[in-house]
Amino acid sequence: QVQPVESGGGLVQPGGSLRLSCAAPRIPFSIYDMAWYRQAPGKERELVARITSGGSTNYADSVKGRFTISRDDAKNTVYLQMNSLKSEDTAVYLCNAVGYHTYWGRGTQVTVSS
Repeated sequence: QVQPVESGGGLVQPGGSLRLSCAAPRIPFSIYDMAWYRQAPGKERELVARITSGGSTNYADSVKGRFTISRDDAKNTVYLQMNSLKSEDTAVYLCNAVGYHTYWGRGTQVTVSS
């Protein structure tokens, strides 16, 4: 299976933290740009954060200063550290890999609620 696999979602209180992981062991990971998207019910899918194969990053304005994307090419894994979570961060978070091909994971649910 080439599809990336996300993990680490769950229920967290406002102000809390979560770290998402996305493993993609069957692609030439080091040359792929990796990204996290999210989709909330009734809303369009939006880019949360991206990290290029060279390590450059960019973030949605809504998460700047709270979320950090990183990658470990030795483990074929990309991470999303999410701090100071808000209710509006509630969504399904999906991993995206772009290179020779484009791959999407199935997503992991993040729910921020008291």
